[in-house]
Amino acid sequence: MLKKVCAERGTLTNRWISLDPADIDFIEAVYKKNIREGEERLMLAVLESAVEDFQKYVLARNPRGKQLFQEVEDWFFDNDSDELFSFESICETLGLHPEPIRKGLMLWKEAKIKAPSVEVHRCNTADDRASGTGGV
Repeated sequence: MLKKVCAERGTLTNRWISLDPADIDFIEAVYKKNIREGEERLMLAVLESAVEDFQKYVLARNPRGKQLFQEVEDWFFDNDSDELFSFESICETLGLHPEPIRKGLMLWKEAKIKAPSVEVHRCNTADDRASGTGGV
């Protein structure tokens, strides 16, 4: 697109395009916008990947899975990082509020952790009824 803009707005002399200084500002603005949109897409991909890892490893039993979960949970709840790809920096850039996301993740985690015990209880109750023991 940049070449097309240059060709339409500039004059071609000896295979070089000369531009009016006002046009250079326009091209720089377009270029910066494309870079910014690319950064935002990358940040969104990082956030999506972190949520996927959070959900994938929340019930991990092996050491590697537990470590991956701990790292992603720490990333979500780190309030002091000023790194470009910290959770809070990504939220700020994308116009998201970090606290509702954190709260939602914690509610999801609690429900996921409680779900297996509910399933075990349901299975035991069904097995008791089938065997006629009534839970005794």
